[in-house]
Amino acid sequence: MSRWFVAARSARWLNAAILILSSAIGVAAFLYPFVQPQQEAAALQGGGAHAQDASLVFTVLIALCLGAVLGSLLGSGLNAKMVAALGVLTAANAVLRAVPGPVGFSAMQALPILAGYCYGPMFGYLLGALSVGVSALLGAGVGPWLPYQMLAIGWVGLTSGWLPNLHRRPRLELLVLAAWGVGWGMAFGLVMNLWFWPFIFDPAQADVYWEPGVGALQTLRRYLAFYVLTSAWWDLGRAAGNVALIGLFGRPVLRLFRRFGRRFSFEEHNTNPFL
Repeated sequence: MSRWFVAARSARWLNAAILILSSAIGVAAFLYPFVQPQQEAAALQGGGAHAQDASLVFTVLIALCLGAVLGSLLGSGLNAKMVAALGVLTAANAVLRAVPGPVGFSAMQALPILAGYCYGPMFGYLLGALSVGVSALLGAGVGPWLPYQMLAIGWVGLTSGWLPNLHRRPRLELLVLAAWGVGWGMAFGLVMNLWFWPFIFDPAQADVYWEPGVGALQTLRRYLAFYVLTSAWWDLGRAAGNVALIGLFGRPVLRLFRRFGRRFSFEEHNTNPFL
């Protein structure tokens, strides 16, 4: 077994461990208010959402993302080209956040969907998470919501890498990716609302807010009602934007990604820790 093969396999295992660990941390960060003891959970509702833990989650996410990049670089030499591509796409996606559009529109999800689908879960996750962080530093705003946005967009790219490869059926491929964009356009709000929903309460509309001690089914019913009242319209705009961007630019972008991937991958081994 060659030394290169051992290094590449180790990098794959490292990347898988980082994906699992960062996603587990993200799920715990979103959901921990719901499993607090009732007295502590009641106290949380009076404070700022994630004011204490957001900086820690952000630091851990950045450390894990950099660890994934370093592990891939150590896994094989030519991965430097893919890391360079990741940097370029991260900067481009960060700038796309500023593209104006109708209510709810966001241009940030299309690239992670296409890149994750083409290059795999790790590349998609890193592109999504890091581009949100870069865009925040460029002026989109830094606050306790930032690590949760990084996780949510990172998951967009990660799960896009699980889609079946349909490159031999281009029309179906584009339809599947557009439908995926609709799904994540709607799901993004469902995920992101969790970062602040347990921390707010209005006695006048108690049936759409969380209260300590409420059962799981009642909590779900209240959350869905809150989502429909506050976020669904915005997410419809985001979903429509994803369809428009993927429909207009999906095919040429995928051609570009595949040409780049063929040029800078190890053709003799047909493997790459990013794929």
